[in-house]
Amino acid sequence: MLVNAVDEFRAKVLRNLMQDFIYGLLAVSTLLDHTLMEQMFWYIIPFKHNAYMVIHKAFRYRLYPTAKQQQALAVQFGHARFIWNWALTLRKAAYKDTGKGIGYYELKRRATALKYQAGTEWLQEADSQVLQAKIEDLERAYKNFFEKRAKFPRFKSKRDGQAIRYPQRFKFDENFTYLPKVGWIKTKFHRPLEGRPKNVTVSKTKTGKYFVSIQCEVEMVEPPARGGEIGIDLGVKSFLATSEGWKRDNPRHLQQAEKKLKRLHRQLSRRVKGSAGREKARIVLARQHEKVANRRRDFLQKLSTELVGRYGLIGMEDLNVRGMLKNRRLAKTIATTGWGAFRRMLEYKGAWYGSYVHKVDRFFPSSKTCNRCGHVLDELPLSVREWQCPICGTIHDRDINSAINILNETRAGVARSHAGGESVRWRQGATILTEAGSLPAFSGR
Repeated sequence: MLVNAVDEFRAKVLRNLMQDFIYGLLAVSTLLDHTLMEQMFWYIIPFKHNAYMVIHKAFRYRLYPTAKQQQALAVQFGHARFIWNWALTLRKAAYKDTGKGIGYYELKRRATALKYQAGTEWLQEADSQVLQAKIEDLERAYKNFFEKRAKFPRFKSKRDGQAIRYPQRFKFDENFTYLPKVGWIKTKFHRPLEGRPKNVTVSKTKTGKYFVSIQCEVEMVEPPARGGEIGIDLGVKSFLATSEGWKRDNPRHLQQAEKKLKRLHRQLSRRVKGSAGREKARIVLARQHEKVANRRRDFLQKLSTELVGRYGLIGMEDLNVRGMLKNRRLAKTIATTGWGAFRRMLEYKGAWYGSYVHKVDRFFPSSKTCNRCGHVLDELPLSVREWQCPICGTIHDRDINSAINILNETRAGVARSHAGGESVRWRQGATILTEAGSLPAFSGR
């Protein structure tokens, strides 16, 4: 199964090389007979009919390591965690003393030398590339912090979830995954692995489960542009309201499990620290939190797939979630809805399946604007769920009216972005000409 995926990727690469070669011949050969050129063109139509794009896709599978392999993974987790904390300490100390950080390559050189110093020789038990990858993760964490995508990097603890990354030298077989210095681990491949594997990330959850996430380079056909337009307004009471008039209720997974979570937290607090009973209570509590997270993720995945499968143009607000979390009354509800994760799912699935996701400016008054006459109210309290336009008299549902205005603004924004005549989706000229049966001018890809 896994070998076939790699062979398929190689076949596609070979096909693209053949296509480029033939197009090159046609571009430089002005003395070729017209009939021969036409025959060569129709020979490569099967290759040119569909445009291909390369994407990065992750496949997550469950691992079942033996007791010995769990010990080997614990060594890898512990050494990688030590390198993270060591590098973070160096960077913070250097910035405090000099006002400057330590460069990425300098940290890698120091980490290599650290393995041969007295007192830290045990770092040689870990895979060298795992340690180097951990320094890369810290560099990315700093970059995300400076670009205001994440908080400042924190020290890692053995009580948190663990993760390491192997950039190469991993292998796959029928039901096993090979990791350097760990061996062949039993793996549940519940779906086929596609594309070319680039790296693997092994993680351990707080409940003691092991997973492997394989990032693959997948070549897929660029999807054709699809019809259907919709504007969505994200909310707290209803997760979203659409311009078509239907809503999807907020499932409130955390609130439903909150009573049980409080009871489990009380049980954990009563256990003696370091005892076996406390460890059991901790695992039971972690499993309940894991269930809540899985339910939320399942809801967001299914809803986002439904939307990109039905609509070619999706408009939504560019919400300032960080600023909205400062509202004490709504912070908990907003944090547990997963608006940011839902938007990311829409964006990457839209690129895969032929939908265009447009973000409307966060300061656009979508709720206060009448979608009939365009009148904008001076103010509209959050408690007001329905209002009547003072100009045209139309009675609006707050959320649905906002979704309609978001769709109208999305159409206007797309028109402004492509005022030069460019298509919203990928160009499909080759496909149209092929279906018409005409012979276009030959050109490169």
